[in-house]
Amino acid sequence: MTYDFITVGGTTRDISFFTNQGIIIKNRLDILHQNVLAFESGAKVKVDKFYYSYGGGAANAAVCLANLGFKVACLAPVGDDESGRLILDNLRSKKIAVDLIQTIKGQETGSSFVLISPTGERIIFAQRGANTKLHIDAGQIKSLRSARNIYIASLSGDWQSELKKIFSIVDANGPRVFWNPGMTQYLQGASKIAPYLKKVSVLNSNKDEAIEFIMTSQKHRKLGRRFLNNPENLVRTIHSFGPKVVVVTLGKEGVIVYDGRKIYRREIIKGKKVVDTTGIGDVFNSSFAAGMILFFDDIEKSLELALVNTASKVAHIGAQNGLIKYPVKS
Repeated sequence: MTYDFITVGGTTRDISFFTNQGIIIKNRLDILHQNVLAFESGAKVKVDKFYYSYGGGAANAAVCLANLGFKVACLAPVGDDESGRLILDNLRSKKIAVDLIQTIKGQETGSSFVLISPTGERIIFAQRGANTKLHIDAGQIKSLRSARNIYIASLSGDWQSELKKIFSIVDANGPRVFWNPGMTQYLQGASKIAPYLKKVSVLNSNKDEAIEFIMTSQKHRKLGRRFLNNPENLVRTIHSFGPKVVVVTLGKEGVIVYDGRKIYRREIIKGKKVVDTTGIGDVFNSSFAAGMILFFDDIEKSLELALVNTASKVAHIGAQNGLIKYPVKS
């Protein structure tokens, strides 16, 4: 079967909880940790309520893309446990093909504990579990080769060998690649992931990840704080490594995009309420990918779709809830 998108990465069973006892500290001493959520040492922190939901980069993107009308398969591992079975049931309920899902015997499914502040900002404590055992076999390579588009989320485990397999089938006549590397990939440095970037249609990152990536490059590592804090410098520098379009999300400051010709900047769309920002990166990035297909590479329209979907999601708890369906109703 030919899919519009195959999403590759991880799946998780999530537990979210709220607390109002943390404080945000502006840290001017470390450019890589500029905002810190802190709690009193030794304190007992009151938790209001627990919520159970689903997450993981590949699963979140798959749900988002399926909602927007695409035929989607998810290529990711789960453990042979109850959480893994629940994830499969959830994906099926969202009309996502699960024939490429790998059930890893003897492994626990990945899980995340998501701490949410009163403003909706969150910190995620992630246990990778079965996600570290992703292994793309010959049959899955065949499916990837026939897909129209591949969306790659954060990868765990022996990700370099799996990444090499994916990009071995990407050429001018093959699927387009939309890539949202995780911090694990960025921290490995430009030398590890730069060779693939010339085959990438859209590369996504947040500001912290962009800074991390640039600082791993020997050519750019001595650039100062002022240079690195300028979003235009970030997208231009990353674009020089080869991706056709670079997208860097800036949190509350919006998003910036560069296609080698023009800089695009947009502010976030403020919804009526912000409950939970978990998964907004996955929602934004996969919605942007969807827009690039639906609107024939129109970056302005793709940004609008991504921002609208993100604004809808943050009003709901969980990474896969509150997503819009296409066509978008005004």
